[in-house]
Amino acid sequence: MTIVSRLEEIASANPTKPAMKFLDRTFTYAQTNGASSLVGEALKKRGHEKGDHIAFLLGNTPHFVIGLYGVLRMGGVTIPVNPTYTPSECAYILQDADVSGIVCLDVLLPLVEKVAPSLPHLKTIVVCPTSDEEIEIPDTLKEKALSVNALLAEGGTGCAIEPVEEDDVAIILYTSGTTGRPKGAMLTHRNVYSNARDVSDYLKMDENDRVIATLPMFHVFCLTVALNAPLMNGAMLLIVPKFSPKAVFEVAREEKATIFAGVPTMYNFLYQHDDHTEDFESLRLCVSGGASMPVALLKNFEKKFNVAISEGYGLSEASPVTCFNPLDRPRKPGSIGTSIMNVENKVVNELGEEVPRGEVGELIVRGPNVMKGYYKQPEETAATLKGGWLYTGDLATQDEDGYFTIVDRKKDLVIVGGYNVYPREVEEVLYDHPHIVEVAVIGVPHPEQGELVRAYIVKKDPELTEAEIIAYCQESLAKYKVPTEIEFLEELPKNTTGKILRRSLKEQVQI
Repeated sequence: MTIVSRLEEIASANPTKPAMKFLDRTFTYAQTNGASSLVGEALKKRGHEKGDHIAFLLGNTPHFVIGLYGVLRMGGVTIPVNPTYTPSECAYILQDADVSGIVCLDVLLPLVEKVAPSLPHLKTIVVCPTSDEEIEIPDTLKEKALSVNALLAEGGTGCAIEPVEEDDVAIILYTSGTTGRPKGAMLTHRNVYSNARDVSDYLKMDENDRVIATLPMFHVFCLTVALNAPLMNGAMLLIVPKFSPKAVFEVAREEKATIFAGVPTMYNFLYQHDDHTEDFESLRLCVSGGASMPVALLKNFEKKFNVAISEGYGLSEASPVTCFNPLDRPRKPGSIGTSIMNVENKVVNELGEEVPRGEVGELIVRGPNVMKGYYKQPEETAATLKGGWLYTGDLATQDEDGYFTIVDRKKDLVIVGGYNVYPREVEEVLYDHPHIVEVAVIGVPHPEQGELVRAYIVKKDPELTEAEIIAYCQESLAKYKVPTEIEFLEELPKNTTGKILRRSLKEQVQI
């Protein structure tokens, strides 16, 4: 079984059941499955074959869902990419992923136009509209680009589901590595299906559920928890194109939503908003992930809206979910809960030996959800996958009841509003500045975003300003990666070998 065959199964059994709603348009399961079948057929007509890599530069729209299932249906591999990335960030991922097709929003055509010449395998660009206006395709792309409406209008009988092995790659998710360069986690059909199925079952999703999808669909949290998992058991997606408290409250009220999934930042914004308790009366469950939720926020939110929050844990390399606070037993605020079905979590020491309950160690995971490896990175794969276990790099404890708690994130990871930022990637951009001698980047606490990026800089030119550095970073980095605070120092702290000590800078922040 794959997520594609499961969608077809439900579409056959309940063709008129609503699968998703976007703004004022509803798509049934039959329409969703049929449209994805036409997408798969059209791609095959354009020379795409099983195993081809198709990148997505899309926001939260039905096109993402239809495109995802269409590509997988014809045996292709999907590569979701953050559409807010800069051309240089996108170019690296698209080149590294060896993409032969791109599905993008029309407003991103200028970006695609910049990166397309560097993609030797590119055959097709499918452009999705953001309005009712006719799509204007640049002359340089007309040979390869067409609108998704034109593609669907071609008709045809659709394409049969291409037979795949469960170990065949379905999705490659690019996640920043400690080297500063993103690396592609290869998720197989078994990985994707098993995690969607197990999350859906764990959260007791069924055909009566209406799940708000406002997390970015290109992010693995939304992809599994708020997209694939609901569709496994016939639920309905309520697609919100961009998060705002007003939009979420409105959709929840009008569509009688039953499940909301978000990161702690979103919960904080919803909690701080004017009184909208009646808008969430239909919710039976909220799901939190992406970063640790402050216990005070969790308790205040639950009290205000009278709905339980199940906090969990995951990472791209595990498709992503490994733990959730259970629904049928007491929750432990501040913990990430217990292992979901079919997944095993363990806390180990540096030798890979399990530590006693209550002691801190590295969290490792195994199960059908664990990735195949990193694309074209055997050394990184070997360092992360050992003896069938995925080493997460996160420090955790497990209590006597089997509940896990994350003690600290990966050593230098900064989490801004649920998005991962690796300091090395920001530092490499700053080191390219001609007037910067040394730089160290850390995360500093922020009441709404979780953390913000701060850069400590030793500069050559005394006239160099904070504003100039931020503007410089904005040219090469996505908005959430750009430092919001700059501190100039005469010298950065170092150890005896000359290595810059970020730890010392973090300790200064905490004092």
